[in-house]
Amino acid sequence: MNTLKKVITILVMLMFIISLYSQKTSPEKIKAEVIKSEFIYEKASFRSCHASTVIETDAGILAAWFGGTGEGRPDVCIYTSVNKGGNWSSPELVADGIINDTLRYPCWNPVLFKRDNGDIILFYKVGPSPREWWGMYKISKDDGKSWSEKVQIPDNLLGPIKNKAERLKNGTILYPTSIETTQNWNVYVEMSDQDLNHWRKAKIDNNGFNAIQPTIIFYKGRKIQMLCRSKEKKIVETWSHNKGKTWSPLKATTLINNNSGIDAVSLDNGIQLLICNPIENGRNKLALFATVDGKNWSEIIVLEDEPKGEFSYPAIIQGKDGTIHITYTYNRVKIKYVHLNILKSKSGK
Repeated sequence: MNTLKKVITILVMLMFIISLYSQKTSPEKIKAEVIKSEFIYEKASFRSCHASTVIETDAGILAAWFGGTGEGRPDVCIYTSVNKGGNWSSPELVADGIINDTLRYPCWNPVLFKRDNGDIILFYKVGPSPREWWGMYKISKDDGKSWSEKVQIPDNLLGPIKNKAERLKNGTILYPTSIETTQNWNVYVEMSDQDLNHWRKAKIDNNGFNAIQPTIIFYKGRKIQMLCRSKEKKIVETWSHNKGKTWSPLKATTLINNNSGIDAVSLDNGIQLLICNPIENGRNKLALFATVDGKNWSEIIVLEDEPKGEFSYPAIIQGKDGTIHITYTYNRVKIKYVHLNILKSKSGK
C-alpha cells in the first residue's frame, strides 16, 4: 500500500510539472487589445509638451509631463491631469523652475511614484540643460490634489531620470538614472529609503556604450534587468542578482533603438512589456513588445506608425485590475493615453 501511495504521489507531481511546462507563455502568444485611446487634453495654456509619466492612485489615473513654449525654455513647467470616471481633468501647473524674481530655469522629465504610506512623490529636474540640471521633488498626501513645497535631492544626486522608480521587497526605492556630459552618457542606479533619506549610488560599467534613461523590470530568482536608450542604435541591458547592489557591464540586446526614450513594466503574471520606437531613425513608429525571459522579445501591438510625426517618450504601468496604462508624447503638442488589455492566445496565431 505504501508503494502504491508513492507511485500515485510521483504521478501527481509529474502531471503537475507537465502542466506547468505546457502553460509556459511564449512572447508570440501574447496579444494586446485597445480598450481606449485618447488625448489627455485638446487645448492647454502651453504650446509644446513632452516626457509624460503615469501612476494609479485611489483617485484615478494620474499623469504628469512638462509643458511650455518649447523644451529647454525657461517657461517650461510640470503639469498634471487625473482621469476619474473616464474623464481627464484640465492640465494643472504643479511645479516650476523659478529661482527668484529675475531668474528661472526650465523643468524636465517628471516621474511619479507612490510610496508605501500612499503619498505620491513627483520627481523632476530643474536647470538650463540635461548636463547642468539638478533633481527636485514634491509630495502629495491627497492623490495629487495638492503638493508640498519643492525639495532638492541631496548630494548632487538626480533621482529617477525619466522612468519610474521601483520598490524592492525590503522597502528600498530603486531609482534608474543616468548622467549626460559633453563627452559621454552613463547609466547608474540610486537608492533611498521610504522617507527619501540615506541616498546612495550603485555604479555600472557602461562598457563603452553611450546610454541614458534606464527602465527596470523584475524576474524570478531576484533577477533585475535594466534596459537603456543608447546612441548605438540598440537598446542595451544590464542585470543585477543582488537587489540592485551590483550590476553587470552593459551590452547590446537585439532590440533596435533610435536614441529615444523607452519604458517597461513587469506584469503580475511574469510577462514583461517594453514600449519603444523600434526604428533606427525618427520617432514615427511606437510599438509594444513582450518577453518572458528578457531575451526573446515579440512585437504585440503597434500604437503609432506614420510616414512622419513624433510619438515618443512613453510611460507604462499595470493597474490594479491587471490592465495596462500608457502615456506618450504626440507630436510635441499633446499627451496621448492608451488603455490596453493583455491577452494570451491559446493558438499562438
